[in-house]
Amino acid sequence: MKVTRTQLDGCFIVEPRIFKDERGCFFESFNQSQFEEAVGTKINFVQDNQSVSKRGVIRGLHFQTGDDAQAKLVRVLQGVVLDVAVDLRKSSSTYGEHVTIELSSENKKQLFIPRGFAHGFITLSETAEFFYKCDNFYKKEAEGGIIYNDPELGIDWKLAPNEIILSSKDAELPLLRESVL
Repeated sequence: MKVTRTQLDGCFIVEPRIFKDERGCFFESFNQSQFEEAVGTKINFVQDNQSVSKRGVIRGLHFQTGDDAQAKLVRVLQGVVLDVAVDLRKSSSTYGEHVTIELSSENKKQLFIPRGFAHGFITLSETAEFFYKCDNFYKKEAEGGIIYNDPELGIDWKLAPNEIILSSKDAELPLLRESVL
């Protein structure tokens, strides 16, 4: 596996080694010991989540607070998304900054997002199946979020505003500066 640091401390792009031949391909999508060595931290994933979304759907920007914060390893099983991680760690030199990466079933890239980050994605293909591992269980009372179009974040979601589809919950999320972290 190839692991590349992003500009946000603790956030990594993970690319599996892919073996292709006339039959198709094979790759190891996760190896605990290799992953921990590459990112320099112990991780114990306890929950897997999966979603299917149509083009233009934004899911996020979500996070969990306090002891219920989650680290995530995300990837796309089918389709293409623009994945976004926002550093919410107030003690970090990159607080309020974000990283974006296109994840697809073709490139098989993954993004590791440590605890203390908000996460979201937009579906760029007609549909996308999104999969992620979490190192902590979801708790509704610990959930938080930031509105996708916060001008201070300045995220380019790659689609026109009239193409974006939000849940009513995500449409009412606060700005970063108003968010309860």
